[in-house]
Amino acid sequence: MTIKINYSKTIANKSSGNQIIFSKDKFNTQHLKKFLSNSEFSFVNDLLKTSDLKKNLLIFDLNSKKKVILISVKSDLKISDIENLGAKLFNKINHGKNIEYNVISDSINSKNQNFLGHFLHGFKLKSYEFKKYKTKKDTRVISINVIGSKNKPSIQTQLKFRALEEGTFYARDLVSEPGNVLHPDEYARRIASLRKDGLKIKIYDKKTLKKLGMHALLGVGQGSIRGSYLVTMEWNGAKNNSKPLAFVGKGVCFDTGGYSLKPAKFMEDMTYDMAGSATVVGLMKNFALRKAKINAVGVVGLVENMVSGNAQRPGDIVKSYSGKTIEVLNTDAEGRLVLADALTFTEKKFKPKFIVDLATLTGAIIVCLGSEYAGLFSNDDSLSKQIFNAGEKVEEKVWRMPLHKNYDKLMNSKNADVQNINYVGGAGSTTAAQFLQRFIINKTPWAHLDIAGMAFSKYGGALNSGGATGFGVRLLNQLVEDNYE
Repeated sequence: MTIKINYSKTIANKSSGNQIIFSKDKFNTQHLKKFLSNSEFSFVNDLLKTSDLKKNLLIFDLNSKKKVILISVKSDLKISDIENLGAKLFNKINHGKNIEYNVISDSINSKNQNFLGHFLHGFKLKSYEFKKYKTKKDTRVISINVIGSKNKPSIQTQLKFRALEEGTFYARDLVSEPGNVLHPDEYARRIASLRKDGLKIKIYDKKTLKKLGMHALLGVGQGSIRGSYLVTMEWNGAKNNSKPLAFVGKGVCFDTGGYSLKPAKFMEDMTYDMAGSATVVGLMKNFALRKAKINAVGVVGLVENMVSGNAQRPGDIVKSYSGKTIEVLNTDAEGRLVLADALTFTEKKFKPKFIVDLATLTGAIIVCLGSEYAGLFSNDDSLSKQIFNAGEKVEEKVWRMPLHKNYDKLMNSKNADVQNINYVGGAGSTTAAQFLQRFIINKTPWAHLDIAGMAFSKYGGALNSGGATGFGVRLLNQLVEDNYE
């Protein structure tokens, strides 16, 4: 399926083609007369008398060849509500053969100057499908012709939305790939291909990581025949040498649990254990495409957690990049080992303004928050508030969870500096975050987003139709737009 959006000032015949018209709240049609013929206007008003006006989208067949979709719009809708309206439109018209509609931009009555941009953004986000491995292809074309001279997004705004969509879709594509295709070797190659977008990419392979002393990350991947990597992506869009904003992602391309083996049921879903890294990659691609006026760095650790004669054992002790030793009591608590080295490396090498890491880290966060909120843990109140507000705006919501020194004793090891799980039980997400905090050595403002409940949706959500969500790309882009550009 292909989505085409075209812009034109005028339409040759206002009575031709399927039309999408925006009415005022509660389907007030006073200003719609100029967009319909007299007979159509009378007909629509008659139909409205027997329609359910509690709905905000109504479809009328004016004749056998023409439909009109009326969308009731409150003048002060939130951004997320506008985008959800666009997604709702996609659901309504996504059937049958090739589809073409004329969106009458002059009919929009909203306080949000970018109403149409957000509306079409929601439409496009909802349209995403991952059908790469289906032999029968969907060749349909959905054409949206934006007609009118008012309320159109500027060229620059269109480019921003397009970059955000491409970044989100790229993240969704990565998460959707099966483990036999997107193993660490292939993943590193795909990230390298983003050099064409203007990103500076550096790939640290197993040999280099060993020299650097990243034994926590390497320990996770040592059971796989595939390589283990740390990949950095730099975007220098600011005119000064300001400190970069840093984003770090867990990239466990497939997670068997290692010798602490996961149950067979739903193990196939463990292809999405690299969703945190996918968000970082998609976000960096978005920054490059829209020429964001910031300096930013993305860092991802790419491994595969497998079982073999060379795999890490429960009880092993490894030395992290920070110099701290870690007792690995459970090989299925592997993501925090990858992030431990990645976080310290990012802080030491790039000296960033802040670090935000993302990971499908714990099942415990799903018990806490389900699939409505990501867990937010942070050492900085200001950064936490900024992330929370950005999430509310784009409806990628986060909820702050506690960190406290009293949790540290649950992660102290008798045999090493720290152990990778809390054997006492309880506070699974918090103790995991408390573990990560130990590898922020220089008190850099830091936030950890546990996205285990948000990265993948079996049933679909407001802006996705099921599968990989790309959660975090739009959230962190909004964080940057609102506070750092």
